[in-house]
Amino acid sequence: MVTKKATAKKSPAATPAKKVIPETDKPRQSKPHEIVLSSNTQNAVGIFAWSKFAGEADLQELCNDLGEETVKVVQDGNMRPIEAMLYQQAKTLETMFTSLARRAANQDGLKQFQANLTLALKAQSQCRATLAALAEIKNPRPFSFVQQANIANGPQQVNNTGTQGTHPPTRAEKTKATQSDLLEHQHGNYLDTGAHSQTGRADKTLEAVGTVHRAANA
Repeated sequence: MVTKKATAKKSPAATPAKKVIPETDKPRQSKPHEIVLSSNTQNAVGIFAWSKFAGEADLQELCNDLGEETVKVVQDGNMRPIEAMLYQQAKTLETMFTSLARRAANQDGLKQFQANLTLALKAQSQCRATLAALAEIKNPRPFSFVQQANIANGPQQVNNTGTQGTHPPTRAEKTKATQSDLLEHQHGNYLDTGAHSQTGRADKTLEAVGTVHRAANA
């Protein structure tokens, strides 16, 4: 008698479930106007256009390195990269000045000589300005708050304080006028220094008309 072995049916392998990424964890795609308004992107594009001497660089990696490494260091208060950059730029401008000055010295024509020498002096001026900016970062100037100085060539006085001498008056604050400033408006009197002088004999036509010669029609 032949017996058949019962064969157990193999269950199909369970397919792994797909991992669902929440919408909040997905990388956000930057909009075109955000890319254009980004200073990081603008400078990365400018560096990319002028860096052909180093080969074909990746623009995305350039944006990431420029934003994360360089800017973050300066934002944290470390000015050493800025100081190094300014000094190296000053040395480059110094080299440009020397090259243009030597080129101007070898020119025979006045026009070529003047053009090269003008560019050389501009490079020298930019080198000086770069070193001045570097010195300003290394040794910043102290800020001082100075009020208006009372300087006058004649008998003039400038009062910077208020009526009480404690603080200057604001725009909304009305200062009290003194008696001599608005004498006519305050009291209705004129600043008359004295009586009228007598009529002289130098010009008879300007003498005062007497009471008997007054006009009939007042």
